[in-house]
Amino acid sequence: MELDIEAIRKDFPILSRTVNGKPLIYFDNGATAQKPTLVIDAIENYYKHQNANIHRGVHTLSQEITVAYENARATIQNHLNATHAHEIIFTAGTTASINLLASSFSKKFLSKGDEIIISAMEHHSNILPWQQACEEKGAVLKVIPINAEGELLLDEYSKLLSEKTKIVAVTHISNTLGTINPIKEIITLAHAKNIPVMIDGAQAVPHTAVDVKELDCDFYVFSGHKLFGPTGVGILYGKEKWLNKLPPYQIGGGTIKTVTFEKTEYADLPLKFEAGTPHISGGIGLAKAIDYINTIGLDKIAAYEHTLLEYATERLEKIEGLKIIGRAKNKASVISFVVNGIHPFDIGTILDQLGIAVRTGHHCTQPLMQFYDIPGTIRASFAFYNTKQEIDEFVKSLERAINMLR
Repeated sequence: MELDIEAIRKDFPILSRTVNGKPLIYFDNGATAQKPTLVIDAIENYYKHQNANIHRGVHTLSQEITVAYENARATIQNHLNATHAHEIIFTAGTTASINLLASSFSKKFLSKGDEIIISAMEHHSNILPWQQACEEKGAVLKVIPINAEGELLLDEYSKLLSEKTKIVAVTHISNTLGTINPIKEIITLAHAKNIPVMIDGAQAVPHTAVDVKELDCDFYVFSGHKLFGPTGVGILYGKEKWLNKLPPYQIGGGTIKTVTFEKTEYADLPLKFEAGTPHISGGIGLAKAIDYINTIGLDKIAAYEHTLLEYATERLEKIEGLKIIGRAKNKASVISFVVNGIHPFDIGTILDQLGIAVRTGHHCTQPLMQFYDIPGTIRASFAFYNTKQEIDEFVKSLERAINMLR
């Protein structure tokens, strides 16, 4: 059964607005996705009818919202097919999840001369925390190279793995290139040498089903706001055996069993990683977003978005002087491109005046821009509420912008 796109679009209030007098065409889903009414209503309902703190109150509101929050954790557990709910750690987002892991992991397991492996297509958020950990511990950051199409060179990756490697941290889907990496193979090769693997799933969870048991990843991270949920909330999944080994990252209220001035005993999972009052409405809103996409079906979402990717690629390839950056055989619905002689920012500015939202710049992947020797790209990233008609309007407007700037 095909998706009813018109009905789906009505679930997203912002899609009915205009920008600069034009109907909004939102092609910046890689930066953040729009929110369905179901999610917005859940957040509003929390503040109107349920607002209280969780876990420690004996009064009715606290008890009710604690149940709702922990039910949200269970929803995310089931969505990822994690073994235990306590393997789901709420954070402020993908960046916060990676910082938590890099800090706690390096404290426990990283020493001078050790190595950490990332890839050449990583977002800055999956470069900087590991880079900092290496600088603090005297360890070495190794990088999996890519080819011109934007695909990881797995033979080179295999050569990088050694007894010095303490963790591999790679993206599931590139936010700039749209490349879908062979995560299962990456994990299998690392596990053959007893090396844990963290997957940055920020760009993957909106487009594909993720089964952490099937992947056998040790850690998986993502943000709520790219998954049609609220900003300021994210997830760190970790295998129970690994999370139990790691020391707390931030400490304070909620992370303890007992405190004396002489010694503190920390709480069990997941609380030892969840200091302070969490983003309660965010967790609940994220669970509602997951319920929403599961009602539609991620298999249907992936199939439809692939048709958008193919259609947009075909249309863009016909524009003289336009070059698509990232031509991997296995891609998500993201297209980055440059136009000869025109800066991406100039094109993006004109498109905005025509009501079209795209992303321009380096997309927090400066090493990738250096690899391709370009200042940045124009990126159009599609979601299941976008249409071929919007792509037609985008291409027409893009051609207009190019003609104006040449």
